[in-house]
Amino acid sequence: MAEVKDVVLEYVKNEYLEEGDDRVINYDTALISGGFVDSFSMVSLKVFLETKYGIQIPDAKASPEAFDSVNNIVNLLKEFNIN
Repeated sequence: MAEVKDVVLEYVKNEYLEEGDDRVINYDTALISGGFVDSFSMVSLKVFLETKYGIQIPDAKASPEAFDSVNNIVNLLKEFNIN
């Protein structure tokens, strides 16, 4: 699961931190409630995950809580047998 965590973390850092931004994002960082990811960005993150792992995440499962940290995202992906 560490590999999946790292893939998600790198995507988030590359997509949502601007160059020179000195804020730190780790596995437990609050992405949505911390202001890193907004609702539009959450949709692009969902599409990335679906494409990367060949899954369909139902809208009901794509809640702000499920996407609020890398660890939460990884827990969601476990439901789709992504390890």
